[in-house]
Amino acid sequence: MSVDHIRYDLLAQDALRGVIRTVLTDAAVKGLPGEHHFFITFDTRADGVRMSARLKASYPDEMTIVLQHQFWDLTVGEEDFDVGLAFNGIPERLHIPFKAVRAFMDPSVQFGLQFTVDVEATRAANADGPAEAPAATAKPALVEKPSPTKQAPAAKSPKPEPKKEPGTQKATANAAKPVPLSASGKEASTGEVVRLDRFRKK
Repeated sequence: MSVDHIRYDLLAQDALRGVIRTVLTDAAVKGLPGEHHFFITFDTRADGVRMSARLKASYPDEMTIVLQHQFWDLTVGEEDFDVGLAFNGIPERLHIPFKAVRAFMDPSVQFGLQFTVDVEATRAANADGPAEAPAATAKPALVEKPSPTKQAPAAKSPKPEPKKEPGTQKATANAAKPVPLSASGKEASTGEVVRLDRFRKK
């Protein structure tokens, strides 16, 4: 069996994370166009994730945030992004590396991406230098609706009103139900979902 020295699986993973980076960068500058909104699920244990101890205690493994009606100070870098949201009326600031993202969904157009996050590999890469990234999960499949137990609670209006800044939207974390991309084969054609493992050698 030949060895993939190019590592197409890693290149594909980086490219697809670049899609999230581009979309969030546009949203930070121009706001959300039309009915577009995003569900972003990330591993709260991944290296580089920064959040309050209160949220960490509530979501020790995984968390889903919603960027829709209310959020503020969305700033996007090459490797991560920051966003302000409110949970149960309490403003919070989240710092999320793109490598911590497990799923990205835009229910308005039934588009979704899924990734595998290897927490140990991510920590080792930061501690000891470059490490081999994990391969993506198995076959193409529809993005599933986030688990209610791991999704951020619906937010009320935050007590301190964040100051508006150009190119941002004020916000609270909107935990509305995601529009499922359906698990049935019949509706599969209406959504576009990419799983990275299709690039791996069988």
